[in-house]
Amino acid sequence: MLIEISADFLLTLFTVLIHYEALRLASISLPRLTIPARSRIVVVIGIALIAHMTEITLYAGVFYYLAKYADLGTIGGQPVETFYDYLYYSLTTYTTLGIGDYYPLGGLRILTGTESLVGLVMITWSASFTYLAMEKFWGLHSYRDNLVDLCNGSTTNYCFYHRRINALLIHHFR
Repeated sequence: MLIEISADFLLTLFTVLIHYEALRLASISLPRLTIPARSRIVVVIGIALIAHMTEITLYAGVFYYLAKYADLGTIGGQPVETFYDYLYYSLTTYTTLGIGDYYPLGGLRILTGTESLVGLVMITWSASFTYLAMEKFWGLHSYRDNLVDLCNGSTTNYCFYHRRINALLIHHFR
């Protein structure tokens, strides 16, 4: 029981650290990218997906080790023979999809429940971060598009000042 609780605690800690560092990297890198504002959202989603898959693989490795070598439980249902089976089980658990072809037995039950809870929190964290990035960078893109439509070919002072603000915004977000 102590091993399962320790594994739960360490996996939760490592999962949060992996996710924090991935989103921190995205946060630092996004303003420096020289790609269009909307394309930065693709970068955010890519980084989040890589973080999620890393976390799922980490859980799968612990499931594999605890079932195969520590004899602290097993996965019932369909035959579980390879690491890929544990990866699939971890993926369906992390995303709370829970298809039902595999189910935990013994000490892996607590770890499975914890992975579902942690996965839900990490997915929500990624969704929140993506929303904030969209709000920040899509707003910049929309402002620039509207400015071009408004001031296209105009030489008024109003458009001059808006072009200057646009140039400052572009410089700030690169």
